[in-house]
Amino acid sequence: MATRNAHDVVYGLWIAWAMIWWAMSLGTKKARRVEPFASRLAHIVPLGLAAVLCALPHLPGGLGEGTFVPPTWVGYGIGVSLTAAGIAFALWARAVLAGNWSGTVTVKEDHALVRRGPYALVRHPIYTGMLTAFAGTTLCVGQWRALVAFALILGALWRKLRLEERWMTETFGAAYAEYRKTTPALVPFLR
Repeated sequence: MATRNAHDVVYGLWIAWAMIWWAMSLGTKKARRVEPFASRLAHIVPLGLAAVLCALPHLPGGLGEGTFVPPTWVGYGIGVSLTAAGIAFALWARAVLAGNWSGTVTVKEDHALVRRGPYALVRHPIYTGMLTAFAGTTLCVGQWRALVAFALILGALWRKLRLEERWMTETFGAAYAEYRKTTPALVPFLR
């Protein structure tokens, strides 16, 4: 029963995130440079697979369903809290980024280098929030397949982050180089 309640809360948080995220995607700036489709697939496919691994109640043949963490209220509480905090942080970052945001690696027309709000803490706060939220979800699911899902997400976002770093350096030059020196990529206060 506790497992189902925690899962319902986590899935509800992700559904709310998806609806808010979609609404926030309206009204972004026109793209000047867009990541090629094949490159996008390199992070979209692993993210989709990870979502399936975490969302399905069971995989065929019970694949990856052994638990890596015992189901307890404390664990569920930590997992739900991390999921909620990560989603909130990502939404804050998305709101601050405003029209500069894109779901793919993109340089917008009149693209601005944003360094306020969560971008003063880390250069990629959306990824920080998503990784925190997925870590919480992984803890709530508690099965080995969720750890595989988290590894897929980490790999996909790391790949995307590296591409964004290159494009932002090309676009903003010395200003981005200075931002990289003063602000960590993903973990606040960790250089």
